[in-house]
Amino acid sequence: MSSLIGTVKLRETATNAAVVAEVYDGVDQSHLANWQTKWKPIIEATRVRLQQQGMDPNALLQSAHWEWDKKAAHFQQLLAYRMFAIVCNGDTQGLMAVATDPRHRTRLADDQGRTGLGLAYVDYLESAPWNRPEHVAQPRFRGVGSILIAIAIELSADESFKGRIGLHSLPQSEDFYRTTIGMTDLGPDNNYANFPLRYFEMTEIAARSFIQGGKK
Repeated sequence: MSSLIGTVKLRETATNAAVVAEVYDGVDQSHLANWQTKWKPIIEATRVRLQQQGMDPNALLQSAHWEWDKKAAHFQQLLAYRMFAIVCNGDTQGLMAVATDPRHRTRLADDQGRTGLGLAYVDYLESAPWNRPEHVAQPRFRGVGSILIAIAIELSADESFKGRIGLHSLPQSEDFYRTTIGMTDLGPDNNYANFPLRYFEMTEIAARSFIQGGKK
């Protein structure tokens, strides 16, 4: 089940105009159909183009293997997971899955020196391929990733985690989380699955600064 929880503004790259987008709590079949029929063909076309250019598609298309229909079917059965979608001009612009279960705890000390506090863990976050420079010469919209992070921070606050969030970043997204979002890079996590992705975390203070406009 998906419900409209508000609106946000994306920035149209071509005109720099602000465009109203809808935020949904929960991912429904319309969001997944858009991913299936519009996202996937662009991703596959980019894969073919890179191969023809003698490049390794896996180096640039690091989230191409994510199957959002399977993720939705799985996460929607779990009470400690929330999924979100951003829709603009009838298209799904971004998708995110966030865990709020007690397995995920802070590693970064807060202003009182405490670690092991609850946080919202961003498990998956992806913007539509037409918003990303590896797919198109001029991305359609800016701000999708930042808005999804803001939603995760607000969910954290709702769960009494005071805005604290954490995530493991794909290599191509590390600079986004480090520089654009302002999260703290805690280095490669050798305990993460089969590949030591870098782990990033945001404290309560950093989250407050982000929401108040300190980072965009």
